[in-house]
Amino acid sequence: MRPYYDIHVFCCVNERPEDHPRGSCGARGSISLQSYMKAKAKKMNVVEKIRINRSGCLDRCELGPAMVIYPEGVWYSYSTQTDVDEILERHILKGERVSRLLLKPEQEILDKS
Repeated sequence: MRPYYDIHVFCCVNERPEDHPRGSCGARGSISLQSYMKAKAKKMNVVEKIRINRSGCLDRCELGPAMVIYPEGVWYSYSTQTDVDEILERHILKGERVSRLLLKPEQEILDKS
Protein backbone atom coordinates (compact mmCIF):
# COMPACT_ATOMS: atom_id res chain seq x y z
CA MET A 1 0.00 0.00 0.00
CA ARG A 2 1.32 3.47 -0.93
CA PRO A 3 1.68 5.95 1.97
CA TYR A 4 -0.57 9.01 2.01
CA TYR A 5 2.51 11.27 1.75
CA ASP A 6 5.78 10.31 0.09
CA ILE A 7 7.73 12.49 2.52
CA HIS A 8 6.70 13.70 5.97
CA VAL A 9 8.75 16.41 7.70
CA PHE A 10 8.41 17.06 11.43
CA CYS A 11 9.91 20.34 12.68
CA CYS A 12 10.13 20.67 16.45
CA VAL A 13 8.59 23.92 17.66
CA ASN A 14 8.65 23.11 21.37
CA GLU A 15 9.06 26.09 23.68
CA ARG A 16 10.50 26.02 27.18
CA PRO A 17 11.24 28.77 29.69
CA GLU A 18 14.21 30.92 28.69
CA ASP A 19 16.34 29.67 31.57
CA HIS A 20 15.73 25.95 30.90
CA PRO A 21 19.11 24.12 30.81
CA ARG A 22 18.28 22.19 27.63
CA GLY A 23 16.91 25.18 25.74
CA SER A 24 14.27 24.62 23.08
CA CYS A 25 13.87 24.58 19.32
CA GLY A 26 11.18 27.26 19.52
CA ALA A 27 13.56 29.63 21.30
CA ARG A 28 16.12 29.00 18.54
CA GLY A 29 13.81 30.13 15.74
CA SER A 30 12.12 26.92 14.63
CA ILE A 31 8.62 28.38 14.52
CA SER A 32 9.42 30.95 11.83
CA LEU A 33 11.72 28.50 10.01
CA GLN A 34 8.96 25.86 9.83
CA SER A 35 6.55 28.46 8.45
CA TYR A 36 9.17 29.50 5.92
CA MET A 37 9.77 25.88 4.91
CA LYS A 38 6.09 25.24 4.37
CA ALA A 39 5.67 28.41 2.26
CA LYS A 40 8.82 27.69 0.25
CA ALA A 41 7.68 24.11 -0.50
CA LYS A 42 4.37 25.51 -1.73
CA LYS A 43 6.23 27.95 -4.03
CA MET A 44 8.35 25.06 -5.31
CA ASN A 45 5.11 23.20 -6.05
CA VAL A 46 6.10 20.08 -4.08
CA VAL A 47 3.26 20.13 -1.56
CA GLU A 48 1.42 17.31 -3.32
CA LYS A 49 4.01 14.72 -2.31
CA ILE A 50 5.17 16.09 1.05
CA ARG A 51 3.77 17.27 4.35
CA ILE A 52 5.63 19.71 6.58
CA ASN A 53 4.30 19.67 10.13
CA ARG A 54 5.08 21.32 13.42
CA SER A 55 5.83 18.84 16.15
CA GLY A 56 6.19 18.91 19.87
CA CYS A 57 9.49 18.05 21.51
CA LEU A 58 11.60 15.58 19.55
CA ASP A 59 13.99 15.27 22.55
CA ARG A 60 17.07 16.56 20.73
CA CYS A 61 16.84 19.97 22.37
CA GLU A 62 20.55 20.70 22.64
CA LEU A 63 20.93 20.10 18.90
CA GLY A 64 18.05 22.23 17.70
CA PRO A 65 16.26 23.45 15.91
CA ALA A 66 15.75 19.82 14.95
CA MET A 67 13.68 18.16 12.26
CA VAL A 68 13.17 14.57 11.19
CA ILE A 69 12.15 13.47 7.71
CA TYR A 70 10.26 10.23 7.12
CA PRO A 71 10.09 7.62 5.75
CA GLU A 72 13.92 7.58 5.97
CA GLY A 73 14.12 8.85 9.55
CA VAL A 74 16.81 11.40 8.66
CA TRP A 75 17.50 14.04 11.32
CA TYR A 76 18.76 17.56 10.69
CA SER A 77 19.77 20.55 12.77
CA TYR A 78 19.08 23.80 10.92
CA SER A 79 19.18 27.46 11.86
CA THR A 80 18.72 29.61 8.75
CA GLN A 81 16.49 29.93 5.71
CA THR A 82 19.53 28.92 3.65
CA ASP A 83 19.63 25.62 5.59
CA VAL A 84 15.92 25.09 4.90
CA ASP A 85 16.40 25.87 1.19
CA GLU A 86 19.22 23.33 0.98
CA ILE A 87 17.15 20.64 2.71
CA LEU A 88 14.24 21.27 0.34
CA GLU A 89 16.37 21.36 -2.78
CA ARG A 90 18.72 18.49 -2.00
CA HIS A 91 16.82 16.12 0.31
CA ILE A 92 13.21 16.65 -0.72
CA LEU A 93 13.69 17.19 -4.47
CA LYS A 94 16.82 15.17 -5.21
CA GLY A 95 16.79 12.52 -2.47
CA GLU A 96 20.29 13.50 -1.32
CA ARG A 97 21.45 14.08 2.25
CA VAL A 98 22.69 17.47 3.42
CA SER A 99 25.70 16.13 5.29
CA ARG A 100 26.68 19.40 6.97
CA LEU A 101 23.29 19.51 8.74
CA LEU A 102 22.83 15.79 9.55
CA LEU A 103 22.38 14.70 13.15
CA LYS A 104 23.80 11.31 14.07
CA PRO A 105 21.71 9.05 16.33
CA GLU A 106 24.34 9.10 19.10
CA GLN A 107 25.07 12.83 18.79
CA GLU A 108 24.56 14.88 21.95
CA ILE A 109 26.52 18.06 21.17
CA LEU A 110 26.11 20.28 18.13
CA ASP A 111 29.37 20.49 16.19
CA LYS A 112 29.55 24.06 14.92
CA SER A 113 32.83 23.66 13.06
